[in-house]
Amino acid sequence: MPPRDHDTVLRWSEHGLRAAGDEPAGALLVADSWLVADGTVRALDAHWARFGGRCAQVGVARADLERFRAAANAALPRGPGRWFPRVEAVARTTRDLPELRLALRPAPPAATVARVLVAAPGDPRTRPRWKGPDLERLIALRARATAAGADELLLCDDDGRLLEGALSSLLWWEGDTLCTTPDERTLPGVTRELLLAIARREGVQLCVRSPVPDELAGCETWLTSALHGIRVVEGWGPAPRAARWRAELERAARALPVER
Repeated sequence: MPPRDHDTVLRWSEHGLRAAGDEPAGALLVADSWLVADGTVRALDAHWARFGGRCAQVGVARADLERFRAAANAALPRGPGRWFPRVEAVARTTRDLPELRLALRPAPPAATVARVLVAAPGDPRTRPRWKGPDLERLIALRARATAAGADELLLCDDDGRLLEGALSSLLWWEGDTLCTTPDERTLPGVTRELLLAIARREGVQLCVRSPVPDELAGCETWLTSALHGIRVVEGWGPAPRAARWRAELERAARALPVER
């Protein structure tokens, strides 16, 4: 993986978390990240569950994961400020078992609006529902979209139907119905699931389908992620609901746990 400026990367071992130094990491197998804002975080357990499920599939022992989780949670910043930590399982070159790492990263400024480009048909991911193996490729694709003046790249299937963003989930409103794309080719987004759970609790009708981009003209369309919460897609439709649903997400934030 390429070096990351301004990150503090810590490597886990039986002795705890230690600075990773300049030694290059192996291939990224599993990753997860979340926003820490002034010592609070949304759905931290859900992020760890998603990360832990994939770690088990690449050979990380449950006991090792639990010790890493406790150490990583204890290392998260609890004072004022915004952080976007990332936990990783990376392939080692000298041992069979993956290595667990924590990257403590300052969070970029919050955004509420996103300009998008729509990718050509064809999903570039090898494992759409697994965060890690395709992450560097998706970051590179998003960087190209950014260089072209966008904030996010919308991925499409072979028929040109929308899947989700390179680094975000896709939701939109059709009248009073909240819509999103099918699970089969989308990452199980934690923020997306939080919003869908709020919608179910409030009795909002839900719809799952794969639209072509033109079908969303005039619709309030959201890109959702742990980092930004809800970003409204610029130019696709008015967004009268976004402020209230952002407030619902804020109410879901909890203080970081006290690890012993």
